[in-house]
Amino acid sequence: MNKHVLEVDGIRKEFNGKTILSDVYLKCETSEVVGLIGRNGSGKSTLLKIISNLLPSADKCVRIDFVSIKKKNALQNEICYLSQEHFIPNHLTVRRTIELSIDKQNRSFFNNDELITSVLNKKIKHLSGGELRYLEVKLVLYNSAKFVLLDEPFSRLSPLSCEKIILLIQENALKKGIIITDHNHENVIRLATRLISLEDGRVSKVIDKDVFSVV
Repeated sequence: MNKHVLEVDGIRKEFNGKTILSDVYLKCETSEVVGLIGRNGSGKSTLLKIISNLLPSADKCVRIDFVSIKKKNALQNEICYLSQEHFIPNHLTVRRTIELSIDKQNRSFFNNDELITSVLNKKIKHLSGGELRYLEVKLVLYNSAKFVLLDEPFSRLSPLSCEKIILLIQENALKKGIIITDHNHENVIRLATRLISLEDGRVSKVIDKDVFSVV
């Protein structure tokens, strides 16, 4: 398996004159799960949006395998972002969504999941909030991108679905780099190989797995 490295630095962001992020540096490698923690408003979601090019940051530098990525389209093939907002058109069925998103050779494996098979013929607009979120997270994790950014993946999920998502993240982290943030810090800490704490728009701490435990 080839290992890949994602690095971002020089990230600064202001909204209405208030500094949200200031000169943030972040690194993630294949087989790592980097957990972002911090208070509400500390810039976690903003950071993920900037890395994935959904928000601009004038001085940002993104490097993959030590090569600076300048073109926005190039990042789309390297980084897959799970937003807090729904992104699947309501008129599609779950089956059609999977056909459009997952390579043919991987669909049987993807569909071998009772939480998926039970809703295959439903339209997206008829899914519960938890069913939809589970589908969204799984689609992003099974994307071909080298790196996955997960913003609130456990939102609206039942305890059973949360456990299944934890297993899926652990499974996919064997071949991808994953950056995750969620209000459920317990799940983030449980998954993370490294924790990054954001405070007042800056990285205040970087904590390796061997010095923290699950709360």
